Amino acid sequence: MISYLRGEIAAYEEDKVIIDVGGVGYGVFMSGRAMGLMPALGTEVKIHTYLNVKEDAMQLYGFLTRDELNVFRLLIGVNGIGPKGGLGILSALSPDDLRFAVMSNDIKAICAAPGIGKKTAEKMILELKDKLRLEDALEHSASASVMSGSVNYHNEVQSEAVQALVALGYGNTEALKAVKQVEFEENMEVEDVLRQALKYMMF
Repeated sequence: MISYLRGEIAAYEEDKVIIDVGGVGYGVFMSGRAMGLMPALGTEVKIHTYLNVKEDAMQLYGFLTRDELNVFRLLIGVNGIGPKGGLGILSALSPDDLRFAVMSNDIKAICAAPGIGKKTAEKMILELKDKLRLEDALEHSASASVMSGSVNYHNEVQSEAVQALVALGYGNTEALKAVKQVEFEENMEVEDVLRQALKYMMF
């Protein structure tokens, strides 16, 4: 099993990147969103990988974070979603966006992924609801600069701000995205986060 690759970016192709590891070029399929975050050619990167073995081929799928890889594994565990489908979903939704969409039954957000219809989205929500936690999405947005003793407070304020935006009529996924963009400062209240989040939602 190849857990990750560390090497230089040798080339970009339409749906994959070629990583030069010790003179050997590995073709790694990646989501469009991840490809857009990759650095310039010649840069050294570390890519977490999933090896898909078929009768006629072995394919590597790559991810920028272990969290993204773990979410991908959950996606392909859903009946009817293969590796290419999993990448398509992660091209449309970040792992945290997917968590919130699943937990809030946001079928519309999930159907934004290519090839995902209403029935597949409903099945995904049903199968992943007990495996994905909204708390993980909020924890990922708590930056390392926040003191460990205030992380719980940070997450609580974020959660309340998201709920307030939803109550105002905004979509669940849209609300989470806006709240996560707010740079959290010490002693910020829900109203402060809400005010900043609304500014992002106006643009």
